[in-house]
Amino acid sequence: MKNNKVYPWILVGLLWFVALLNYLDRQMLSTMQSSMQLDIKELAIAENFGRVMGVFLLIYGLMSPVAGIIADRINRKWLIVGSLFVWSAVTYGLGYAQTFQQVYWLRALMGVSEALYLPTGLAMIADFHTSRTRSLAIGIHMSGLYTGQALGGFGATIAANYSWNTVFHWFGIVGIIYAVLLIFLLHDKEGHAGTTTAGLKADPQGTLIKKESVFRSFGIILGTVSFWVMLFYFMAPSFPGWATKNWLPTLFSENLGIEMAKAGPMATISIAIASFIGVLIGGPLSDRWVQKNIRGRIYTSTIGLALTIPSLVLLGFGHSYTGLIGAAMLFGIGFGMFDTNNMPILCQIIPQKYRATAYGIMNMMGVFAGYAVTLMLGSSTDAGSLGTDFSKLAIVVLAAVVLMLAFLKPRQDLTYPQEELKNKSEAI
Repeated sequence: MKNNKVYPWILVGLLWFVALLNYLDRQMLSTMQSSMQLDIKELAIAENFGRVMGVFLLIYGLMSPVAGIIADRINRKWLIVGSLFVWSAVTYGLGYAQTFQQVYWLRALMGVSEALYLPTGLAMIADFHTSRTRSLAIGIHMSGLYTGQALGGFGATIAANYSWNTVFHWFGIVGIIYAVLLIFLLHDKEGHAGTTTAGLKADPQGTLIKKESVFRSFGIILGTVSFWVMLFYFMAPSFPGWATKNWLPTLFSENLGIEMAKAGPMATISIAIASFIGVLIGGPLSDRWVQKNIRGRIYTSTIGLALTIPSLVLLGFGHSYTGLIGAAMLFGIGFGMFDTNNMPILCQIIPQKYRATAYGIMNMMGVFAGYAVTLMLGSSTDAGSLGTDFSKLAIVVLAAVVLMLAFLKPRQDLTYPQEELKNKSEAI
């Protein structure tokens, strides 16, 4: 099954559910603050809650390049299965937390395990799909993240009817069971490290690929000028991206004067639906445009990101249901178009064997931006200026769009079908 033409899309489906759990398990905490603070008093202080959300981002960011390095060197199936199992077990364990310190350190451990997934999963999908379907495939996968984010908004609703402990227990068990199923269903691309044909992998010139040191890998990645442009372009939208994940339910609750059990689902579902629409627009458009113009993915991505600029201003100053939901939808569409093209653009500037490592570096910087904005908006919430500070994030996004259009220089994708790599290696 792993070698047929259908499996690349089966893979997307399998990893879609992993992506859903990845964001669902991390997102639930942001909407269950009001329920958890009844039992854990320290969480009632916004600054403390920001610390809990922030430690996840800090550890997640530090681990992201490590995850990429590992994913470029071992069978990615086992890395995905292992990380899913661990973060699901942590989610289950959060249901037993009784103190602030227990929540804090379990959240840190979740950061370690969840960081292993995204660079691994995206690199795996990019290997299975050619440039004609890569953006759409990755976009569909990313919609799993958006769905998880949306469902996480129901954490407060479920907790209001049962308990926050039960929510963590249920979703933790689901993840553990699915990790076991993936042992039998998930397969890595033949030719990648840890597969039966790994020794046959060759570069486009037909030379057998040798394992390289970590320092050389970093040297090649960081020595690519376009990567630095891509790094800033990826990092800048992470400020509003993580702000919407961690603080949009709070913003909706404050600006509309409604309880979190209603604000949470309203905020997260609006973003998720719109992001999926953005994926359906940005994925096929990018895949077609790049066949005619090498900068097609860049144009698609920057058009999407430009849409988030007015939406951030509207989110910051909106005080009506129509205004806030409309702004969230506009942000989601734009961010979906941006998000679905990051790995495909990376495939145009970084060789195949370094992509997970390169994405790990990008993810680290994006998450560090998220860590900073999470702490900043925690202080803004206490000071009563959450909406104003939210809108200021549009300035950073505008700078990223200008820089990307002016300086990034893409190349033709150098990924070869596995059969061609095998033939080249046999000819040596």
